[in-house]
Amino acid sequence: MVITTTVTLGRRSGLAISRRKVFLSGGLGVAGLALYQQAPIFWNQFGQEMFTTIAAPEKTPKLDDWPERGLHVAWLGHATTLIRIDGFTILTDPVFSNRCGIDLLVGTMGPKRLVAPAVAIEKLPKIDLVLLSHAHFDHWDMPSLRAISNQGIPVICARETQDLLTASRWKSVRELGWRERTQEGPVTVTGVEVKHWGARVRRDTHRGYNGYVIESGRYKVFFSGDSAHTRLFEQLRGGRPIDLAIMPIGAYDPWIMNHCTPEQAIEMANWAGAQRIMPVHHQTFVLSREPVNEPIERFMTSMRGDDARVVAHTIGSEWGVIT
Repeated sequence: MVITTTVTLGRRSGLAISRRKVFLSGGLGVAGLALYQQAPIFWNQFGQEMFTTIAAPEKTPKLDDWPERGLHVAWLGHATTLIRIDGFTILTDPVFSNRCGIDLLVGTMGPKRLVAPAVAIEKLPKIDLVLLSHAHFDHWDMPSLRAISNQGIPVICARETQDLLTASRWKSVRELGWRERTQEGPVTVTGVEVKHWGARVRRDTHRGYNGYVIESGRYKVFFSGDSAHTRLFEQLRGGRPIDLAIMPIGAYDPWIMNHCTPEQAIEMANWAGAQRIMPVHHQTFVLSREPVNEPIERFMTSMRGDDARVVAHTIGSEWGVIT
């Protein structure tokens, strides 16, 4: 059985209005039509993105040139970053798929990438640790995780999320709650409370969600995952200053209750006492109503006069320091 339905696509984030026919076959088609009736905005976007191409990143980080000393970071897209501290390499929230969403038999159902990852997953360097902030599809991508499994990599994730992984494929899987700390190799990782939520699907609200403070030797990095505006970040002040705060700046319209604006991200990084800020969670997927380039434009405007604190703000860019 083939069901034909006409979907009218609206303008979102500067994308042009178009009109397409979507053909749905068999039981999957019936399910798809039912889902469309429940969430037409999502399905309109999905249909429109079927006919778009994924752009190449403007830059490619030169990972082979990274020395074994110092602090080095690269933004690969969305919340996926590489962090190397004195030769120890950490991969955060790996999402390398063309879409982020539900993994179906026919592919992944969810928003399509605007820009390809700055490094292909098969060209990643040796990963010493994977950090997963929470189980949302744009931060926890099962195809990407499967692709890097069985390589003896340890994983640190939020509480009540390790069941989503096959433990035998990883060196270890450790859950961290807020203010809990663990050691992995030369780095100490502490779970940090943020203002977000952790359910992967609607009903599994028991799942946790974290930011992380990463410390090793002379360096201290804060990876925030996702967060709305909160004074919780003031608790990160004290002791050694944070060398770098990796902060989300997109998906705030209309999701302001769970995501911060660029200005709020800067304020929270300042409350945490961060010396430098790396803006992520923008320009990769259309997850909200603000125009694609608005988050980084607002962020750079707010940082005007303090530009030296901004690092790696375009996909594929990198930054490092040796002290």
